[in-house]
Amino acid sequence: MQYKSLGHTGLFVSELCLGTMTFGGKGDLWSKIGDLQQSDADRLIGRAMDAGINFIDTADVYSEGASEVMTGQALKNLKVPREDVIVATKVFGETGTGGVNSRGLSRRHIIEGVEASLKRLQLDYIDLYQVHGFDPATPIEETVRALDNLVQHGHVRHVGVSNWAAWQIMKALGISDRHGLSRFQSLQAYYTVAGRDLEREIIPAIQSENVGLMVWSPLAGGLLSGKFGRDKEAEKGSRRASFDFPPVDTERGYDCIEVMRGMAEKRGVSVAQIALAWLNHQPAVTSVIIGAKRMDQLEDNIASTEVRLDADELQALDKVSALPDEYPGWMLERQGSHRREQLEDAGTR
Repeated sequence: MQYKSLGHTGLFVSELCLGTMTFGGKGDLWSKIGDLQQSDADRLIGRAMDAGINFIDTADVYSEGASEVMTGQALKNLKVPREDVIVATKVFGETGTGGVNSRGLSRRHIIEGVEASLKRLQLDYIDLYQVHGFDPATPIEETVRALDNLVQHGHVRHVGVSNWAAWQIMKALGISDRHGLSRFQSLQAYYTVAGRDLEREIIPAIQSENVGLMVWSPLAGGLLSGKFGRDKEAEKGSRRASFDFPPVDTERGYDCIEVMRGMAEKRGVSVAQIALAWLNHQPAVTSVIIGAKRMDQLEDNIASTEVRLDADELQALDKVSALPDEYPGWMLERQGSHRREQLEDAGTR
């Protein structure tokens, strides 16, 4: 297991992060993803930490709060020293009784959210507190100031963002820098070899600002697990068969699977390991969030850290998964070619 620096925090997190969306199974949505109970959570978290994973991600809305409860209880049951684990959770979605102020990124909802999460997790502080979506009803400055208050009061150590556009992230960072407020240290976003949209605007933005990248759904909701293909039906009960999310260009996904299957067979590993390894070869990626319903799935995901793709394999995957050209990308590529050549020439002297 390798460890990478998370943004400007000085924290080092494992290249794999254990996601806990499969814990609890409460509610129509979450029951489709997983319904693991406390004993299962204890075993998965224990095995993950034994493998060197020091990073756990949850959210207040997962299984209506049950995921946070089970995560916190597992850390207690396993007697995990607090300094040995980085705990991340999120705020944004509807919680509480469902009143008009029970969702979003208002100061009120954020403060109520962190207080409730701390109780469920049985923690004195949260290492990384992330806003789970963009709230068009609340000014970004209001949200950023509320998060800074949480850091100043010691309720959270660092703040992050999830599922925001590049311009929204940059606006928030600008406000933070202008007023000396705590800035986003990480972005949690969807990114796979079959879904590289993040590379158009968001990855260049976060790399320029040294914001870490946590990848959710690295197997595209199970599509890249190896259970799917053009001529291969999914196993009964597989997540993608009952919950078709996130949206994927299926044909491009099948093209990627065919290439990865050849690489996997050559190595004697799973297609899923190749997909996870590809992500950990990407310079922008800090940590890949893995979720499991069974121990064998977790073991397979952990084994991906031993897979090293060579230059030819990376090039083959880059070619089969390439995004179609889009403006202004093709114009930037065209206009900047000469200046890039000058930089390359200067770098060799």
